[in-house]
Amino acid sequence: MGIDLPVIWFVIIIFATLMYIVMDGFDLGIGILFFMTRDRSARDQMVNSVAPVWDGNETWLVLGGAALFGAFPLAYSVIIDALSTPLTLMLFALIFRGVAFEFRFKATLAHRPFWDRAFMLGSLAATFCQGVVVGAFIQGFPVTGRRFAGAAFDWLTPFCLFCGLGLMAAYALLGCTWLIMKTEQDLQRHMYRLAKPLLLALLAAIAVISLWTPLAHPAIARRWFALPNLFYFLPVPLLVLLCAGWLWRGIGRRADFSPFMMTLILVFLGFTGLGISIWPNIIPPAIDIRAASAPAQSQGFMLVGALLIIPVILVYTFWSYFVFRGKINPHEGYH
Repeated sequence: MGIDLPVIWFVIIIFATLMYIVMDGFDLGIGILFFMTRDRSARDQMVNSVAPVWDGNETWLVLGGAALFGAFPLAYSVIIDALSTPLTLMLFALIFRGVAFEFRFKATLAHRPFWDRAFMLGSLAATFCQGVVVGAFIQGFPVTGRRFAGAAFDWLTPFCLFCGLGLMAAYALLGCTWLIMKTEQDLQRHMYRLAKPLLLALLAAIAVISLWTPLAHPAIARRWFALPNLFYFLPVPLLVLLCAGWLWRGIGRRADFSPFMMTLILVFLGFTGLGISIWPNIIPPAIDIRAASAPAQSQGFMLVGALLIIPVILVYTFWSYFVFRGKINPHEGYH
């Protein structure tokens, strides 16, 4: 049996996307939480908790985009054409946010509020645009021949906008539980107070999207609810409820580590639900991974490079998080 290159590359892209959502999710969430934290010292601690690792988080976004371009060029061209506006806004927001991240430490006290607002708005806009992109994927793209056949603002729908709000809740909860794990005293207590409302907001968003999606897309409804699929996929919502209950309990008993891990699992389960809904299509609703894939020679050549670079990324990512593990010192920070 030969190597199934389209499936391998699909897995690589999904893995890179998930790593980006997890790793950049909590640091975007910290920017969103600035709206709920006014104390300057607390904000400094929040940023210091991610300062040693945040630069490497976008590596996974670059890897996923490059892999999509090389392995599934049709999907790349359709997605870029269909989502050029939200993707461009997301990139500008990430750049603006990165500049604000660096400048807020060097700014005078008079200018610090400006860069704080820039960091907040950049984080908020980048997260919202990513959620809109997820919603547009679920919604699907009209394709004629090998070209996007829709309009420039097909993504501007209530469903996509609601997905943007839902991802904001997910990232804010990731950032909140990250800070619970990394901080102590007043800031940690503040995050415990925010965690339960953010969890309820995320669960509400998951419930609405889970109902809205099959009602709007009969093919997705059949995927989830037709027998025997219903029995195969039933563990996903059950695990969501179980993890949410465990997370609620962890917040209540003031656990340090388990809230963040449960939030990661919730995000993973949400991503799994998305994968179940669209598989095996890489351009929903009708173009699958084989129809969109590049020639086998191209995918095989790229795979050699990927097998070399991905372990390197994983090693330096693990090492950076290992070196900066544990609680942050509020009297030390990024300069």
